[in-house]
Amino acid sequence: MPHVINSPPVQSQSKMFGKAALYPIINRNKCIKCDKSEVFQQLKDECLRKGVLFEDDDFPANESSLFYSVAVPFKLEWKRPPEICENPKFIIGGASRTDICQGDLGDCWFLAAIACLTLNEKLLYRVIPRDQYFTENYAGIFHFQFWRFGDWVDVIVDDRIPTFNNQLVFTKSAERNEFWSALLEKAYAKLHGSYEALKGGNTTEAMEDFTGGVTEFFEIKDAPKDLFKILKKATERGSLMGCSIDSFVPQQFETRTASGLVRGHAYSVTNVDEVTYKGQNVKLLRLRNPWGAVEWNGSWSDKAREWSEIEKTQKQRLQHQMKEDGEFWMSFDDFKRNFTKLEICNLTPDTLGDDKLHKWTVSINEGRWVKGCSAGGCRNYPDTFWTNPQYRLKLCEEDDDPEVAEVLCTFVVALMQKNRRKERRMGVNFHTIGFAIYEMHGNKQHLPKDFFLYRASKCRSNSYINLREVSQRFSLPPGEYVIVPSTYDPHQEGEFVLRVFSEKPNLSEETESHIIDDNPKPIIFVSDRSKNTVDSRTAKEKKAEDMRKAKPLSTIAQEETEEDLQFRRIFEQISGDDMQISALEMKNILNRVVKKHKMKTEGFSLESCRSMVALMDTDGSGKLNLMEFKQLWSKIKNWQEIFKEYDKDNSGVIDSYEMRTAVNDAGFRLNNQLYEIISMRYANEDMNLDFDSFICCLVRLEGMFRAFRAFDKDGDGIIKLSVLEWLQLTLYA
Repeated sequence: MPHVINSPPVQSQSKMFGKAALYPIINRNKCIKCDKSEVFQQLKDECLRKGVLFEDDDFPANESSLFYSVAVPFKLEWKRPPEICENPKFIIGGASRTDICQGDLGDCWFLAAIACLTLNEKLLYRVIPRDQYFTENYAGIFHFQFWRFGDWVDVIVDDRIPTFNNQLVFTKSAERNEFWSALLEKAYAKLHGSYEALKGGNTTEAMEDFTGGVTEFFEIKDAPKDLFKILKKATERGSLMGCSIDSFVPQQFETRTASGLVRGHAYSVTNVDEVTYKGQNVKLLRLRNPWGAVEWNGSWSDKAREWSEIEKTQKQRLQHQMKEDGEFWMSFDDFKRNFTKLEICNLTPDTLGDDKLHKWTVSINEGRWVKGCSAGGCRNYPDTFWTNPQYRLKLCEEDDDPEVAEVLCTFVVALMQKNRRKERRMGVNFHTIGFAIYEMHGNKQHLPKDFFLYRASKCRSNSYINLREVSQRFSLPPGEYVIVPSTYDPHQEGEFVLRVFSEKPNLSEETESHIIDDNPKPIIFVSDRSKNTVDSRTAKEKKAEDMRKAKPLSTIAQEETEEDLQFRRIFEQISGDDMQISALEMKNILNRVVKKHKMKTEGFSLESCRSMVALMDTDGSGKLNLMEFKQLWSKIKNWQEIFKEYDKDNSGVIDSYEMRTAVNDAGFRLNNQLYEIISMRYANEDMNLDFDSFICCLVRLEGMFRAFRAFDKDGDGIIKLSVLEWLQLTLYA
């Protein structure tokens, strides 16, 4: 079966919301992230003891924490809340969605997520720890907690905030003396290295950073028929929801339509309900614009006539207000006509299409794509796709759903890029990412290229897209599968987290967990060198011993090929009286032989030949006798054939992706970390290996495996070395 061609990547446009900032913004890449809030208390106690206000040197009150694209057009002043107003408060009367008003920073996506967060008090106070004040025990220090790639971290900031004319420049509250939202924004900016790092983004990023949940995306035009039911269940379960209107023309981002809605802008979905209107049931959604203004002006808007025609009790239940605060109701039908994207962040990924509340299990794997080794691109690149990291997934039990006749396991796969936003100042953007899932049976090793050439995927992400996270829900029979996460194009480097949520227990782990050497063990490695033993025989005695062991030339002539005989004659000419050759002498022999084979190579380097001597030198003499050298030459001939098989164009090099298969053919089964090391150590700038580097790599691998086996007396895969043994082993390898 031919391999499946992926559709071109989707470039997220409506997903990257952001009002054009008055000025762009910097990233120091330094952020205090603590796993325990005790550090915050220690710093605060120290400030109180010294009678000083905390100053955060890792996120300083200067331009380095703000802008890096252009110079600041006017001078901003960093002020603490007591310097901005009288009687500052952290939170006034409880945090609410109306406390958030966007400033001159394009982070509406972040503010839309905050508005959703305020609807769940338990979640809110996980992110914003309680008992923070500007009155009792005030020390100018505050802290907030965010979920980061599997862990909750505590981010500590001082309370110096950018101002202009004594007004907050970025996020602010409707109440001039309330500062929790401004300080939360500062902590999030520090987490990503700068305020500018927050310019333009995706609501789901912040939703997940507030909850540790997983997001499902819906194209509204292709949404399931029971979308309103899904929305209602999500509301009941505390899920965070956002929506947007596509804008494919950059000039139309953040532009208002005649109906009062804004293109390319993030909104929060803050409620879902139904009312009786003129004897009919009408489905309604409540949305909020993080600007704190600019609202929908159609049916069911704040001043629409529909409100005057429903019962007062219904108006009270829906908390209808005629107030320009950015929040408004609209009918579900109008919502579907006007909005194009919907995102639901499930806090404990509960299945929204089911009436039952399910507590899912989650497995988390971290990995990375490395150029020349494990950054293979999508299925459109069959020669490299197989080199991507692979994760074995075992679905153990089917769902508990008596209404479904087919035995299936429901699970959600979420692929998240790490640290891309934080590295924006270095020109880094989100990669275009996706994943594919294949059925497999009983193989724990990294699957080879042929496996993917002749099999279609069981399922895959709908598209490759340049978002921080791509996620999707699947239902498959119990069994074993492999998940292959990738960027769309090969050679793109980055770190990622792969999460798998399932209703029943699942096993998810990286493949190729076993490192294996399939080579025969023909040589006895003399580990006595580690015990400082010395061969006291003279060179003459050694030669005599070798001559006694050597077969008569007439006998050898019957067993050896013409090439072997020629090789022996060259050896005898070069080796001298001691019948042994040094690394320099071996370099001359090998390069003469390789030249006769007309291989396109610059020949073996002296360093490579030293490694070869170390591999075959069983007596610690630093030289090789004929038998040792003959065994070495046999290996080199075998490795030469492997190299020629992959050097199909006779260019004298193979690329680092082909190297993986070539190393396997030579008998070594390694893992991604080791292939990365080989690429860094032996490949050139173009990620190619020449013949000399390839042979040197295999020599080093065989030598290190052999040394390990010699020290692993009990065969448990663990050895213990003294400093002397370690240095002797590594220096001579």
